[in-house]
Amino acid sequence: MKSVKLLVSAAAFVIAATSAFAETRVTYKSAKSTSSYYQMAVQIAEAMKAGSDIIITVEESQGSVQNVMEVKARGGDYVFTTPPVLVRLAQSGKAMFEGKSDPAFDEIRALFPIPSLTMHFVTKSDAGINSFAKLEGKTVLLGKGSFGAKEGAKYLKLFGLEGKVKLAEVELSNAVPALKNGQIDAFVTAGSFPAPNVIEAAASTGVNVLSLTDEQIATTKRTRLVIPAGTYAGQDKDIVTTSLPVVTYTTTKMDDDTAYQLTKTFWEGKSEMGNAAQWWNGVNDSLMSNIKGKIHPGAIRYYEEIGMPLSETQM
Repeated sequence: MKSVKLLVSAAAFVIAATSAFAETRVTYKSAKSTSSYYQMAVQIAEAMKAGSDIIITVEESQGSVQNVMEVKARGGDYVFTTPPVLVRLAQSGKAMFEGKSDPAFDEIRALFPIPSLTMHFVTKSDAGINSFAKLEGKTVLLGKGSFGAKEGAKYLKLFGLEGKVKLAEVELSNAVPALKNGQIDAFVTAGSFPAPNVIEAAASTGVNVLSLTDEQIATTKRTRLVIPAGTYAGQDKDIVTTSLPVVTYTTTKMDDDTAYQLTKTFWEGKSEMGNAAQWWNGVNDSLMSNIKGKIHPGAIRYYEEIGMPLSETQM
């Protein structure tokens, strides 16, 4: 009888131990592998591994639009990044989501904000292109499928350059060698600064990142942002450009405990991530206002624990 009790106790201990050390696996879909957002995803994955029992697999993506579209087929382990405006467009079936509405879009829920998307219009330093007007007749690489590519095309149209530049049919991952080899005169990228592909281009080729005028910024209806002088090699002046908020999302399919742990570990590990990459140092509770839609109940639990004020629409 005693041996039976011991066996039962041992079995209970094994079950408890297995539960205590069980791993939760999550897929994190971000952007192109050459982008700052992919690097951020890797850093978040490392923070989760160090501070929780969540194991994140980072997936390369064509960009934010694809990330939102995949909500229709993904399960409760899916986490992705996108500007909040795309979530609103998907839920209303407008713009690039026209005719592609799906009830799954209404189940998207926010977790936490990450560094804002920053527009970079990058030209070769010796090309003599110091304004948008000088892009006329040049070959410009926008990339394919990403929100940054669509945003870049929008800016060219707003600045009177639609049909006046040649658009290169090349992936954004090839931007740096294409610029260096003279296949293109400029490329557009939307990664948070400092953007890895701009760092590489500045170091290997020498670049000039175009600044926008206040009038151009007003035309875009985006937020004015200044990239400080010295951010990139050879950059001796501030770059005035635009930014757009970016948020990490999941859906209601994710369980509350996983959403809670993801959110808690992100905020508690953010300072350490900032020591490795300066783009994290601009993320604070002020960016919570960038989340216009609903937050996942598990994340809400964490925000309530730390006394983070939330709006009615976020609840």
